[in-house]
Amino acid sequence: MSNGAPPVRGNGSGMRGPGMRGPGGAGPGMVTPVRTELVQQRDMEVRVPGLGTITAFNTVIVRSQVGGQIVKVAFSEGQEVQKGDVLVEIDPRPYEVQLQQALGQQAQNTAQLVNAKRDLQRYQTLYKQDSIARQQVDTQAALVNQLEAQAVSNKAAVDEAKLNLEYTKVVAPISGRLGLRTVDIGNLVAANSSEGLVTITQVKPISVVFSMPEVYLAEVAAQYGKGEQLEVVLFDRDNQAALGTGVLASMDNLVDIATGTIRLKANFGNENELLFPNQFVNTRLKIRHVPQAVSVSTDAIQNGSAGPFVFKVAANNTAEMVSIKLGVTDGIYTQVSEGLAVGDQVITEGVDRLRNGSKIEIIQ
Repeated sequence: MSNGAPPVRGNGSGMRGPGMRGPGGAGPGMVTPVRTELVQQRDMEVRVPGLGTITAFNTVIVRSQVGGQIVKVAFSEGQEVQKGDVLVEIDPRPYEVQLQQALGQQAQNTAQLVNAKRDLQRYQTLYKQDSIARQQVDTQAALVNQLEAQAVSNKAAVDEAKLNLEYTKVVAPISGRLGLRTVDIGNLVAANSSEGLVTITQVKPISVVFSMPEVYLAEVAAQYGKGEQLEVVLFDRDNQAALGTGVLASMDNLVDIATGTIRLKANFGNENELLFPNQFVNTRLKIRHVPQAVSVSTDAIQNGSAGPFVFKVAANNTAEMVSIKLGVTDGIYTQVSEGLAVGDQVITEGVDRLRNGSKIEIIQ
């Protein structure tokens, strides 16, 4: 091959004699149709691909804090609820009775305490007149203290009864989307049952846990440590449709030695609710931005024994093999740090049939 250029990657198995065209390249006098593009400057982004799983920001199993019969289910499965919305109502009558009992006991104790304090005042007056013994005054004072302590206990009993009555209305502890319910009207539920009544998952915002190769760790950790917000874009299982854009939120504190990767977490607003917990996604973490990089289509780049090269359109519509040095790539375009200049015309299609100096015909 002329000019000491590296061999071209192609389908042929070797060189042919003069005037013959082998399957790996065009023979003398043959014209190869090709497509081309101009070397341009463009802003490029380096994005690290990865695999991730959607995780709910918060997940809560709603349980009843009191037992009883369910008299109302105030939600629909799959409904979006706000914190404080009533989900289930439990028969409140037993707890209303308990509250009345506690209030009655409190009232009785209050009357006894008022009477005991009046008697204490009388005894203290009589004691000053030296009409009764000191022991009788001390006994009455102790009774007042006892009834005051009982008043504190009765107040606590009233508060507990009110709280239990309030618990008969089971409310959403967080905002989110409901799952499938496990109870119906008429069912008896126990307090703090392990099954729960329904599950709430917070999906706005939502998180994604994904893995990144260890080779990028130093660059990502340096930016994360400075507080920079690194962009993460999610794609569907087929890596075709973009599902959302978020920011890196946290990093794991160790590298998985079995896979050579580190786990990261990113947060997403999920306003369009395209993301669901446990959904599998593809991730792309943006770690670098290269402005106005000299770049070509990645399809134009070939690899030989001497390194990467491209075919450039030379004078008289011939193909010239040019060795290049590569920079960053975003998959579609690749930065060329040496070998090409802005405005050069490189061949993107038909390169497998070319040799250095081959005649070409540019087609649209």
